[in-house]
Amino acid sequence: MKQVFFIDLDNTIYFTKPNKEVLMTGLYDLLDQQNLKIDQADYQVAKDEMLRTPFLKVAEKYHFPKDVVDHTVEYLANREVLKPLQPSDDYPYIKSLQGRKFIVTAGFPKQQKSKVIMLGIADDFEEVHVVDVSVSNKKQAFINLIEKHNLNKNEILIIGDDADSEIKFGLELGIETFLLDPDNLHPNAKSTFKGKDLSKLHQAAGQ
Repeated sequence: MKQVFFIDLDNTIYFTKPNKEVLMTGLYDLLDQQNLKIDQADYQVAKDEMLRTPFLKVAEKYHFPKDVVDHTVEYLANREVLKPLQPSDDYPYIKSLQGRKFIVTAGFPKQQKSKVIMLGIADDFEEVHVVDVSVSNKKQAFINLIEKHNLNKNEILIIGDDADSEIKFGLELGIETFLLDPDNLHPNAKSTFKGKDLSKLHQAAGQ
């Protein structure tokens, strides 16, 4: 039975799209005012991708100018979410897991921690660990948490939506994983468990 859970935040505990107005309006307004040097169709696709992909990855893919990226990163690094957010419909499956639960999320600390507060879920987790992807990654975060709390890898289940981040790194560390993939974006991804929703999460955890 799994007794420790490392859980992604964005598009796992909550989904960006239903919370789009709160989370994306300021970012979109900022980008609208800048010269991205891409055509309007590509810009619209880029904005849609930002609903499920970190800004820096999208900016790199679409070759946003450096001054735009720097200005936007400064905005994101200092932004706090101040309006309520809605957890996913499947969040009760996470909340009802028995054991120690840690949020492990990549992004800007002030922004990510404010999301947890505005979701009203802070008391459900032992710790919120925000990974600065410019200097580290989730693999190192998992290692740090295991060492800090003297955790047994066999008791851990990693839950998230990113096959190339938490799922990949979890498997590399010999930790079992649950890939949440509601839109079947990763049909060929390796994961110990997989689901379009979290209804089988307790079964995967042996609870």
